[in-house]
Amino acid sequence: MINSLVGFVEELRAIGVPVSMVEAIDAAEVLRHVDLADRTAVQEGLAATLVKAARHRPAFDLAFEVYFGLTVPQDVDQIDSDDDGQSVPSATSGDGGGGGTPSDDASDLVEAIFSAMRDGDRDGLLRGVRSAVSRLAGMEPGRPVGGRYYLYRVMRRLDVDALRARLAAGSDGLEGRLDREAADERIEELVTEVRREITRRLVADRGVETVAKTLRQPLVEDLDLTHATREELAQIERVIQPLARKLASRMAQRRRRGRDGRLDVRSTIRRSLSHGGVMLDPRFKPPRRSKPELVVVCDVSGSMATFARFTMQLVYAIGHQFSKVRSFAFIDALDEVTDYFTPGVEFHDALLRMGREAHLVWQDGHSDYGHSIENFYDRYRREVTPRTTLLVTGDARNNYRPPAVELFAELASTARRTYWLNPEPRRYWDTGDSIMGSYAPYCDGVYEVRTLRQLENFVEDIAWSRSPAIGELSLK
Repeated sequence: MINSLVGFVEELRAIGVPVSMVEAIDAAEVLRHVDLADRTAVQEGLAATLVKAARHRPAFDLAFEVYFGLTVPQDVDQIDSDDDGQSVPSATSGDGGGGGTPSDDASDLVEAIFSAMRDGDRDGLLRGVRSAVSRLAGMEPGRPVGGRYYLYRVMRRLDVDALRARLAAGSDGLEGRLDREAADERIEELVTEVRREITRRLVADRGVETVAKTLRQPLVEDLDLTHATREELAQIERVIQPLARKLASRMAQRRRRGRDGRLDVRSTIRRSLSHGGVMLDPRFKPPRRSKPELVVVCDVSGSMATFARFTMQLVYAIGHQFSKVRSFAFIDALDEVTDYFTPGVEFHDALLRMGREAHLVWQDGHSDYGHSIENFYDRYRREVTPRTTLLVTGDARNNYRPPAVELFAELASTARRTYWLNPEPRRYWDTGDSIMGSYAPYCDGVYEVRTLRQLENFVEDIAWSRSPAIGELSLK
């Protein structure tokens, strides 16, 4: 059990779930006080000590199934019978055999599973799940295929939509709604049990470590913002606001904990009277700190649109830490979009309005950093002052057009600090039509930011670093 726990903790760390040594020791202590035969108690006990954020729980549950899942019976293809002598068709029924070839007709199996779900017969459901995986998954020993593929094959043959409709049929109004919710819960239970059975068999075939790497899924904060699916974008959306609150709190704390201000001579002399006039305890006036101004310039073309969306959303969520925030968006032309994101406006509505009304396209709708920088310089260069932090987001792919580097250099020299966030991997910079190397020398920091974790690290660098190149600019 201890070896399994050690491997489990290492897997959580590999995924990105923060687990300290003290927390791992606490988890081992939990195992002394729970019934090890009760998997639910073990799972909840470990979760209480190892999981600190709700968004990490799905990754924890998946890893738990790999490291603490039940062992596969020696003969998974045998007919399982209950106390009344009823049975679920085995893998040898029909045309499918124990080797994993799917049967042409799974109607008998579907009926058995439906009856178990309708009657609340959990044992019957588990027997049906085992037979379904044996007959429909097509699992082959040693085949390097992930569990998602097998899960898809099983659920497609069982036709879960038809099962859901049958479970919820026959009622209208409130009763019908309750039946539909109950049907959804039963279908979710079916999917969970099928996934668990597939995971058990993969572990039995390939070993714990191999399966853990195969099934490993990135945490929401490590999802690539430019290639996220719709479901992943929804997860990221739910994380943005809590992340923004945390970062705003840290930035405010950094401003309060700033360096000492000027020497307070009067207070120092008064304090020295208790030491016979010896100034052993110098006193300082509280530093006077002004919030910085922030100018955000975002490339919203193509795949950059999603990245710019979350960057702007985070910036506006922590906007009260700045005296003024102004936003500009561009594709091959640039326009100010500050007024679209006024307080009280839904962020999604603001994005839609920006897409309809802002003048972001000049010619062909492909990125033109040079022309956009010229637009900004001609119309808004007075908005960049020695109190301004200039933040540019984009991949710097200019479609082989003039870059207007001189104008960007002048803007950067006027601003107090200039940062560039690039969502492309650093190894792709300055390849093809990328001109990141042309702008980088004039920036105080150039960051690869592809995930929320990297975006969070960038904001925290600004908030906490004391180096003149990064930290003091933003919060003084």
